[in-house]
Order: sequence, then structure tokens, then C-alpha cells
Amino acid sequence: MNTKWKATLICTLLALSLTACGGEKSGTTTTGQLESSPVAQQTEAPKSSYPEKAITITAPSGVGGGLDLTARALSKAYGDTKLVSQQIMVENKPGGGQAVGLAYYVTQDKKNAYNLFLPSAPLIINNLKKEGNSPYSFRDLTPLAQLTTDYGAIVVKADSKYNDLKTLFADLKADPKSLMIAGGSAPGSQDHLIAMLPALKAGVDAKTVNFISYDGGGEAITALLGGHVEILSTDISGVTEYLKAGKVKVLGISAPARLTGQFADIPTYKEQGIDAEFTIWRGLFGSKEMPADAVAYWETQLKALSETEEWKKQLEANGWENGYKNAADFQKFLEEQEKVIQEVLVSLGMQK
Repeated sequence: MNTKWKATLICTLLALSLTACGGEKSGTTTTGQLESSPVAQQTEAPKSSYPEKAITITAPSGVGGGLDLTARALSKAYGDTKLVSQQIMVENKPGGGQAVGLAYYVTQDKKNAYNLFLPSAPLIINNLKKEGNSPYSFRDLTPLAQLTTDYGAIVVKADSKYNDLKTLFADLKADPKSLMIAGGSAPGSQDHLIAMLPALKAGVDAKTVNFISYDGGGEAITALLGGHVEILSTDISGVTEYLKAGKVKVLGISAPARLTGQFADIPTYKEQGIDAEFTIWRGLFGSKEMPADAVAYWETQLKALSETEEWKKQLEANGWENGYKNAADFQKFLEEQEKVIQEVLVSLGMQK
């Protein structure tokens, strides 16, 4: 091959090479078709259509109980605000201090996004105590948000000689059997712990204190007013009407700081030198394997509701504090409260 033909062949090959390189840069293939860029290949994630039907909240209490009232207040507030387009119904599953409702809920479809669960602190207590009646705990659910906050109260009749916890616990320390304490739940349950936690911190032998269990807060306060017991251990919202009527005195409240409004004059346990607090919460949960889009939906909607006037009216009407916590903070709180409850039950010899 002579020099002229060699030069021509080299130029031809060089031209073809440059054309190929230019084609790559311009986004074309050797066939002249446009290449699919990463952006073109991406498809927009389908938007969730949840919820598409009515939603049920299971309240593990009877009609008119605190959990039932909270569930119905939630339903009403969502109806008033129109934040949720679907109807929200309430289903009651009472029994066993919330254990019956919990067992019913946990053993249903673990991926159900249309049935929610609304319990309170016995969710933890029943799983930890020796004579507890639930093998389940919050770990068998998906926490969505804490809704309300209430606090424990140690209450006496208006004409009682006791005006503060220091004097009361001094007498109980000297003779734990000298006074009787009433509560609307079984030993080791919420009302019992409300009184025993500060008693233990005050040096009282809580194992020997006379705790009388009644079938509900109504019967327990009747026993106090009738003079059958000297002390009532309950939640502060449950004695509001009796406090207003001047029938009782609240010696201390289990809040971390003084409450406002009608309870502003009541000192906390901590103010009286007793390093103890106990939160009575109510929260909303989903099934253990609730789909991610449903979890995200409720996290958004529950936060939005907590900031509305409609929900604030429901809280005020029922004497509840706005205890909203998002899912992550609620999970952390549940783990912390579990440790506190376990500590008290160990001290009482009532742990599993």
C-alpha cells in the first residue's frame, strides 16, 4: 500500500472515531437513538391512597371509660377539622385492665392499617407484674403518638388532718398499716403505683401498706367520702368535680412541675422533697407491621390535630393536658416508663 492510500485510511479511521466520541457526548448510540439518562429512567413513586375506607379505634375499656372518651374525642375532633376524610369509629373491648382488648388487637392482622389501638399505662404494667394478665406489651404494637397527659393524685377528705405528703408519709413510715389507701384498680396496677412510688421514695415499707382495691375510680372515691378509707390514689382529672365542690383535698400530684389553671395550687411530689413523678398517658398505636405509608399518614395527621383549636377544646372539656409526642419520642418515653414501673414492682415484690 503506497503512502497516499495509507494517509487516506488513517484519516477515515480517525473521522469515524471522532464521530463515535461525539455521539457518546451528545447522548446518542451508534444506531442514532437517544440514550436513556438516569433522570429519564426514574419513575415517580406512586402516591399513597391511604385511607380508602373507614377506620376503627379499639378502646380497651367500656363505654364512658377514660380510654373510650379519648377515642371518641379523637373521632369528633377529626370530624370537626376534616383532617381525615374517612369516618372514624370506636370499638370497645373492656376487661382485664386493658388486657382483653390488647390480646384481641394483637392477634388480628399484623399489617392492618385500618384498626388502631388506644391504651394507657396498664399496657406496660400488665406485662411486667407477677400476676399480670398480658404477655403483650408496646413492643407488639407500632407507637404513633402520645395524645394526652394526666397525672396521679393523692387525695384525702376535705376535713382530713393531713395537709401535705410529708406528714402523711411520716405516719405511714412509723406504722404502714395505720392508714388505708383506696384505688380503682388491682394491686400493682396504676392507682396502686401512683401512691406506692412516692411512698417508697419517702422510706415507707410499701409492701405492708393497706391498699384496698375497688372496681373503678367511682367506687374508690365513694369509699373515701364515706370514711371507709383515709386516702385515695387516683388520677387528678378523676377528682376535679369533688375538688371544685370542696369535698376533697389533693395533697400532691405526680407531675414534673405544677399544673396550670384549676390545679395551680396543688404541689407536686418533688416540691415536697419526694423525688418521684408518674405520667398517666393515653396514646395511639397501629398494628405491629403497619405499612409505612399508613404510619407516615398518622404521624402527620396526629401532629396536625394536636395544634388545632378543636382538639384543644376536647382536652379542656375533659380535664386532660395536651401530651402530644411524636412516634419517636413516644417510643423513648415508653421505654423510660417501663424502667420506672419495673423498679417499683421489684420494690413491692410484684415483678414477674
